[in-house]
Amino acid sequence: MKKRVKGSETTPTKKEGGWIFWTPRILSIIFILFLVLFSLDVFDGNYGFWGTILGLFMHNLPSLFLLVVLLISWKHETVGGIVFILAGLLYTVICIVRVIMSSPTEWYMLTWPITIAGPAFFIGILFLIDWFKKKKKR
Repeated sequence: MKKRVKGSETTPTKKEGGWIFWTPRILSIIFILFLVLFSLDVFDGNYGFWGTILGLFMHNLPSLFLLVVLLISWKHETVGGIVFILAGLLYTVICIVRVIMSSPTEWYMLTWPITIAGPAFFIGILFLIDWFKKKKKR
């Protein structure tokens, strides 16, 4: 902890943001950028300029939503914790429903939530841990 000189005495400064503060925020940015990568498949089609722009926008709606959630949860960790966990649950349910509704040969789709919902759950839990830690300090 750093010391701040105040007159002739030294007083410790409060450590601003530790690893539990920065980890969910940095992981959220990385996760959102990871989701944006999935939108690049829109360039495979022959949609024209405006079709491609519309496709990019539609593919990036979840990323834009999570970006707004990240901005809100920078100060209000509970929002990030709840929304990221709910987003992971929603994606898991969607994948399970797709497997049930499709042919049994598409069972491999059950592994998708590990790569998408898993990080969302982890980020949400980290936001909630940060919130509990701040709440405990008060």
